[in-house]
Amino acid sequence: MTSGDALGEYLRLRRGQVRPEDVGLVPGPRRRVEGLRREELAALAGISADYYLRIEQGRNAHPSPQILDALARALRMDAAASAHLHQLARGNRHSYTGIEHVSDDMSNLLDQLSVPAFVAGRCLDCLASNPLAQALSPNFTPGQNLLRQLFLDPAERRLHLDWDEATAGVVGGLRQIAGGEAADPRLDAIVDELSARSERFQLLWSRADIGYRPAGTSHLQHPRVGELHLGRNRFPIPDSDGQHLQIYHAAPGSDAAAKLAQLAVR
Repeated sequence: MTSGDALGEYLRLRRGQVRPEDVGLVPGPRRRVEGLRREELAALAGISADYYLRIEQGRNAHPSPQILDALARALRMDAAASAHLHQLARGNRHSYTGIEHVSDDMSNLLDQLSVPAFVAGRCLDCLASNPLAQALSPNFTPGQNLLRQLFLDPAERRLHLDWDEATAGVVGGLRQIAGGEAADPRLDAIVDELSARSERFQLLWSRADIGYRPAGTSHLQHPRVGELHLGRNRFPIPDSDGQHLQIYHAAPGSDAAAKLAQLAVR
């Protein structure tokens, strides 16, 4: 996908998420379009309908920052979504073809952590994990694609009692990666696969939300130790081309901490 096509797709999806009444417009009785019409968005942004049409159709892939800011305001974008819009308009994206490796330092850190922890790559492949993470879910094993398993593996859905929130967060994060500085053909292939195989993924991708789920608590139902409420944190790994460290943890002395201790015993 070219930068112009990606920008146009993003604008179309975001335009479809804004109701006319949300921006002070009165929807007519014969309305056939979900969200805003092109000419409505153009008027709200203070540009001509023809100029906006050229942007959305990829015939003007590099609008000015001022135009992008006006479109972001009209579409009620938050800071993350607006930054994503500007990133898509920059163009000149190189293709990402690198093979992902986990550094020795990160591997050593995983071995020393006493909580479930794993490293995920750009496309949410599990690149490395410690034994407690693998005891929490067999999908937290190197070689598994966390995104594919979350949407397609029934056991992973049963594990996540907060599956709706988990899936929304992971797709928002993926959308952010997809619009980054490097294009990734493998990521595009995963998006196409899951769009065809998962209605939930297709719905979330069409919402065009941006950003990973914030740190918080995950609600899990483990087949061996039962219900778990675990803290969840995600740490981007510097100089790693998009890798991140994910950890789960329990409050000391809590029921969840005792259950994690049971999982650590094989």
